[in-house]
Amino acid sequence: MKAMRYALILVAALSAAPVFAQTKSAETQSADNMQILRDKLRGDKKLLVAANMDLSEAEAKKFWPLYEKYQQELNKINDKIAMTIVTYAKEYNADSLTDAKATKLLEQSIAIEEAEIKLKRKLLPRLAKVLPGRKVARYMQLENKVRALVKYEIAGEVPLAP
Repeated sequence: MKAMRYALILVAALSAAPVFAQTKSAETQSADNMQILRDKLRGDKKLLVAANMDLSEAEAKKFWPLYEKYQQELNKINDKIAMTIVTYAKEYNADSLTDAKATKLLEQSIAIEEAEIKLKRKLLPRLAKVLPGRKVARYMQLENKVRALVKYEIAGEVPLAP
């Protein structure tokens, strides 16, 4: 779990903080590093889930395809979060964040949170068809813990609006 925490912190830090002080070549390098870290994080997260789910062979056969689909959809949400942070960083660095731009970014941020909730609501009945309730709850707890850690790290790295 410690390795997972460090990987998450590293991914969160690399996805948020460098955006506030990048040059063009650094952006390319950071994007390459982000992809490597994302791939590592996906593998580590899957290991974390596997180690904590205690799935039977029959459960695993049905669970993992749902897991993969959910992760693909979650990656789209993560990309939207990253784009919102990048947009904010550009405005912050250029000292050009207006009230209207700030409001638009807040609306985007709320829409992203709503999309994440909608995705969870879509996943729950599917999980309930293949896993008992306690395992569904355990999986969602794992997802929530990982998301909370990432969001916490991002929040610590993104400066407050001027």
